Amino acid sequence: RTAHDDVQRGKAYFHIVTRGQCVLERPHHARLTLTAGDVLLLPHGERHVLCAPMASPAAAAPVSAAYSNAIRIKSSTGVTVDTELICGRLHFAAAPDNLVIAALPDVIVLRAAQDAPIVLFSTIMGAIRDELDGARPGAAAIAADLASALFVMMLRRHLEDQPPPEGLLALLGQRLTAQAVLAMLRDPARDWSLDALAEVAAASRATLVRGFRKAAGVSPLAFLSELRLNLGRQRLICGHEPIGRIADDVGYQSEAAFSR
Repeated sequence: RTAHDDVQRGKAYFHIVTRGQCVLERPHHARLTLTAGDVLLLPHGERHVLCAPMASPAAAAPVSAAYSNAIRIKSSTGVTVDTELICGRLHFAAAPDNLVIAALPDVIVLRAAQDAPIVLFSTIMGAIRDELDGARPGAAAIAADLASALFVMMLRRHLEDQPPPEGLLALLGQRLTAQAVLAMLRDPARDWSLDALAEVAAASRATLVRGFRKAAGVSPLAFLSELRLNLGRQRLICGHEPIGRIADDVGYQSEAAFSR
C-alpha cells in the first residue's frame, strides 16, 4: 500500500504496474483497478493511494523502505508480495509547461490491453535507475532528461489514444497550429501579428486561421489573448512577483491593461 496524502502542485506522479494488480483510491472518486502492464499518470499531483484490491487500512501489512543511492525501494513485510510498481514524480518549473499540464485530465491510464509500450517505459526507468545508482558525472542531468522524455512519451501515447476535441491540446496535436502555439508560449510578450504567426507556421494567414478555428473555435490572435491571461494567472497563483513585471513578461503594455 502506497499513499500520497498531499496535493503536489507543479508535480506529476506516474506509476507503472510491472506485476500483479492494484487499486487506485482518490478522495470523492470511484476506485480504479490497474493490472500488470498498465501505466497510471496523475498530471496534477493529486492525493491518492495505491493498494491491493481487497486491502483495508486495518489489515495493511507493515512497509519497509531501503535506499539504493537515489532510488527508494518500499516493500510489504510479512506477506507474499505479488504486485510490483515502478513509481516516479516530475516537477514542472516553467509556466508554459504548467499551462499544458493544466489542460490535461486528472487521471490518465494507459492500458496494457491497448498495447501500451510498457517495455519501453520500463527500459527508460531502468536507465534512470542505473544513472542514479552509478553516480557518475552528469548522472542527475541525464536522469532528469530521461524522466522528462518518459513523461512526454506517456502524454503522446494518451493523446494518440484519446485525441482532444478542442483547446490547447488539440492545437498542439496539429503540426500547423502547434508551431504557432509553441512560438506564442516561448515569447508571449512579442507583438505578434497574424503575418508573423503564419510565417512561423509556414502557412498562409487564411490556412492558419482555419486551423485554429477548427481545433479551438477561435482565431490565432484571440487565442493569444487568452494565452496571455492564462500565463499571467499562472504566475500570480504560483509566485509573489510584482504584477507589473508579470504584465510585461506576458505581453501587456502596462499593469493597468493587465488588471483590466
